[in-house]
Amino acid sequence: MRTIDLTVRNPSGIHLRPAAVFVKAAAGFKSRVTLENLDRGAKPVDAKSSIMVMNAHVTKGTQIRVAAEGPDEEEAIAALAALVESGLGETVEA
Repeated sequence: MRTIDLTVRNPSGIHLRPAAVFVKAAAGFKSRVTLENLDRGAKPVDAKSSIMVMNAHVTKGTQIRVAAEGPDEEEAIAALAALVESGLGETVEA
């Protein structure tokens, strides 16, 4: 299992369109992928489920943990980390 802790930087957090972008990317991997809102202390959710990702209540500045376990876990973590760090398709402040 691989994990990475990140800070969400895009203005709307992981809501609506950014959630769809994240879920679509996560679904492209064979590995089991989860998302955890570290600021809320909530349990990890299935990162391949739009409803679960939306229910994680991730806003700008939230600390999250992305975990992947399976045959392509390294690639999944690298791709999802790059996606979050780039703002999930939204402009982020430098």
